[in-house]
Amino acid sequence: MAGESPRRLALVTGASAGLGEAFARAYAARGLDVALVARRAERLVALAEELRRLYGVEAYPLPADLAGWEAHVGVMEAVEAAGRHVDVLVNNAGFGIPQSFAATPWERQRDFLMTMAVNACGLAHDVIPGMVSRGWGRIINVASMAAWSPGVAGNSLYPGVKSLMVKFSQALEAEYADKGVKVTAVAPGFTRTEFAEQAGVKEIMDREQRSLWQTADEVVAEAIRGNERGKMVVIPGWHNRVAAVLLRSLPEPLVRRIIAAGSAKYHLD
Repeated sequence: MAGESPRRLALVTGASAGLGEAFARAYAARGLDVALVARRAERLVALAEELRRLYGVEAYPLPADLAGWEAHVGVMEAVEAAGRHVDVLVNNAGFGIPQSFAATPWERQRDFLMTMAVNACGLAHDVIPGMVSRGWGRIINVASMAAWSPGVAGNSLYPGVKSLMVKFSQALEAEYADKGVKVTAVAPGFTRTEFAEQAGVKEIMDREQRSLWQTADEVVAEAIRGNERGKMVVIPGWHNRVAAVLLRSLPEPLVRRIIAAGSAKYHLD
């Protein structure tokens, strides 16, 4: 790996596909070097080679399983071994568990929390001091429209974790905005990625109304634009913004019935 570059570095987790890959491409197109974190090493290597060729930036494939205990430490050690520091952090890695809580082995539930909450917070904790000392930093935490959803059967931990990422982003923005660090939670709705396939619900989601879907590139463009403008929360798509207002304003019992009816088809038990 090369040493310190005059270009800023964006570290993107879950970069092997979907939103993560789209974030990596978007930042590389903007002239940033990129550090690519995911489990699938071969995809990261191929993407890194492509981004170097297309944009003339440096790209570092950093294979890592963020479900592991203190996995964020190894990621940061790899960045430091390259003589680099993180200017932009995108916490995107994640997956879904469309089953009831006890029907899923605890190890899988634990991996979910480690990937989507613990190591995401760990990475933020690692990079913020340097961002503050340099007076410049950007953090985007990928949340979801589920952040405003009540808990219903199936995907037991998902709404809670996504709500955490929204409130975590708001807290970091309040603490560090005046130090040059902009923090944003992006909360997409239906997005065309491999997420549904990995969760085992692709055939079900493919039957949803297509006008409700966005591409990964659309979501990423709104997220980066909102982050640069200092928005704490970005909800891509007018239909998602309307839905978020309804989720937060309608009586909870009514919202719970609506969400439960809609989510039942994704519950695979």
